[in-house]
Amino acid sequence: MKVTIPSGFKIGHFNDDYTGVTVILSKGAVAGCDCRGGGPGTRETDLLRPEKAMQKINAVVLTGGSAYGLASTVGVMDYLQKNGIGYKVGNKLVPIVTGAVIYDLNDRDYHYPTAEYGFKACENAGKTLEFGNIGVGKGATVGKIRGIKHASKSGVGAASVKVAGVTVTAVVAVNALGDVVDPETNKIIAGAKGKNGEFIDTEKCLSDGEFLKLLLGTNTTIGCILTDAKLDKVGANKLATIAHNGLARTIRPVHTDYDGDTLFVMSSDKKPVVNFAVLQSAVVKATMQAVVNAVTLTKDYEVICEEETEE
Repeated sequence: MKVTIPSGFKIGHFNDDYTGVTVILSKGAVAGCDCRGGGPGTRETDLLRPEKAMQKINAVVLTGGSAYGLASTVGVMDYLQKNGIGYKVGNKLVPIVTGAVIYDLNDRDYHYPTAEYGFKACENAGKTLEFGNIGVGKGATVGKIRGIKHASKSGVGAASVKVAGVTVTAVVAVNALGDVVDPETNKIIAGAKGKNGEFIDTEKCLSDGEFLKLLLGTNTTIGCILTDAKLDKVGANKLATIAHNGLARTIRPVHTDYDGDTLFVMSSDKKPVVNFAVLQSAVVKATMQAVVNAVTLTKDYEVICEEETEE
C-alpha cells in the first residue's frame, strides 16, 4: 500500500524490545488537537487551542512508556534546538513540541522511552520508513478486557487519501481497551480473546456486565493527521475532532474512561482547500484505514515523501 508523507514533514522511529517513540517533525506547522477518554497523557496540548497565541509547532511526539515516556519529548527539543529549529525568544531558541503517550508498561520491569529515544527518533526521521511493530507501536496491544495475556498485538499504522489536490495522511498507534473491527465487514480483526482463542467482543462483554477488573489509563489510541492543505488553527482543530469519527468506526468501545484517545493535526499550509467537507471526509477515511493497518501489522508499505516546492 502507498503512504504519502506530505511535503514539509519528516517521520522517524526509535524503539527497544519493549517500547518506543515515533516523531513527526516540521520547521513550522499549523496544528490542532482533540483529546478524549478518561486517561490521557499529553504535553503542550493547551497551546493548540485556537485562542492561544502560538500559531505553529515543530513536532508531534507519539510515545510509549505512559507518563514516563513524556521524557522523550525533551530529546526531540534538544535535536530541534541543535538544528536551529524553534521559536526565537531573545537570543534563545525554543522548539514547540507537543505529544501524547500510550500505556505499554507490560513487563515486570520498567521500560520507557527517555530523552535519548526522542533524539534518536529525530535522527532517523526521513530515512527508510516503515510502520507496524516499530516506534510507538512496539509495545501496543488491543482488547485488554481480560488482561494482557488475552489481548492482540498491535502497532502503529498509516494511510493516505488524496483528494481535491491535497494529501491527507494518518499515523495512528492503536493501544485500545476495545476491539478493532473492519469497517467494511463489521467483523472483529483484533481484540480480546477467550480460552478458545476466538474474539469475545469487548463491547458486548461490557454491556452484559461480564468483565474482569479494568485498570484506569492502561490503554489509549494516539495519532497525528498530516496534510498539505491550507488551514488555520480553527480548521486544524476541527479536523482533529472529526478524525475521531475514524476511531469510532473501527474501535469498539472507544473513548472510554480507561483510554486517553488523542489525535493531532499538522498542516504544512501549502495548498488551498476547495471544500472543507471534502477534507473532513478524507481525514475520517485515512484514520479508519490507519487503525486497520496498525493491527494487521503489514510491512507492505510503499512510502512516498513529497518534495518541497518553492512558493
